Amino acid sequence: MKAQSLCPIVCLGMVAATPAVAAGDRGPVTVEVEGGGVWFSGNDVRVPGDSGTRFDLLDLTGTGANGFYRIYGAWDLTRRHGLRLGIAPLKVSGTGKLGKRTRFAGTTFDPGRTKATYRFSTYRLTYRYTFAEGPRAAWRIGFTGLVRDAKIQLEQDGQRARDTNVGFVPLLHLYGRVRLTPDWDFVLDFDGLAAPQGRALDLGLKVVRDVGRNWQVGAGYRTLEGGVDNDEVYNFAWLHYGFASLAYRF
Repeated sequence: MKAQSLCPIVCLGMVAATPAVAAGDRGPVTVEVEGGGVWFSGNDVRVPGDSGTRFDLLDLTGTGANGFYRIYGAWDLTRRHGLRLGIAPLKVSGTGKLGKRTRFAGTTFDPGRTKATYRFSTYRLTYRYTFAEGPRAAWRIGFTGLVRDAKIQLEQDGQRARDTNVGFVPLLHLYGRVRLTPDWDFVLDFDGLAAPQGRALDLGLKVVRDVGRNWQVGAGYRTLEGGVDNDEVYNFAWLHYGFASLAYRF
């Protein structure tokens, strides 16, 4: 499978952490980059959602690993209130074999060799409030407005069909940071919400360490699961990320 990552290789293995439990005299702004590999354990598609043929997109794109990156910018407005902006592009493509005659986005594809492209890029703005803070832990809760830019495309023997969608999704946000040792912290970072029409659950777990007054490194695991089920499209995917991290606070 061919992975299409928008980040140079030197960016992989970077993530930014949000402010430490005790930030000292460091400033209120954090710039974050996160990167590594992403694997799929599921990606079921049916377009249109009420009359298309359901198929497993992983038969065409494979499961990975694919390169990925995310960029965050966080700003503590006050001790309790803060904002975070996130950019998470994702695009993969590959060629595999359709196992059956498939109706997709108004076009019928025969069984056989087919190229697929899957894009699920998100842009997020989060407001969060620190509701608990102490010498060993800090917890924040808030709301995330997510804009998704999604596309699924099939190509076979000169014919092409695609489904695209740009939409807004409101999510709940939870962030926690716990000091494990004098040098290491554990971080939980969650955006998610479920409804009858679909769901989006994005959970990141990582350990981080200060490597200077302003720099911080870490590593972790993230899982993203969700999708939509309506008359226009049915698509549910489950992704797993392994990443390293780097952050700068000023």
